Amino acid sequence: MTQKVIVDASPLIGLALVDGLTWLPQLFGQVFVPETVKQEVLPGKLAPGEQALAQAFDSGWLTVWPEIIISCLDIDLDAGETDCINIALSSPENYLLIMDERAGRAVAKEYELQIVGTAAVIGLAKKRGLIASARSAFEVLHRSDFRISATVINKILASVGE
Repeated sequence: MTQKVIVDASPLIGLALVDGLTWLPQLFGQVFVPETVKQEVLPGKLAPGEQALAQAFDSGWLTVWPEIIISCLDIDLDAGETDCINIALSSPENYLLIMDERAGRAVAKEYELQIVGTAAVIGLAKKRGLIASARSAFEVLHRSDFRISATVINKILASVGE
């Protein structure tokens, strides 16, 4: 079975801020979000990146998860994170989660789910030649409200030779 990619709100917002949403279909093909994540990233308030996110949904490569999400978790996480993890738990070997929040990542790792974050997607875009500089993407994020630890950024930059 082909691996399916499930993405949480934070990476979508971060990638929208660096004009990186178009990297996702090039790297992963079709990408899924739970309805809760769609509602979070498209609040209708013209937030930064919201127009690019709406276009991604309109294009069809970013789509709402089409099946009922069976609740396997009884934990206190954001609804979007919980839904993403529940989808992946239905068949852990077949899903890749893209998630940034520390608590959600910790739960995903506890269940041995495959997980990467926004920084890893930026690094992968650089490795695949989709962008000239990962450093410049991180600089754009740094100037916004989006936070990625310096340790993670330095690790990615080292892995891509920047």
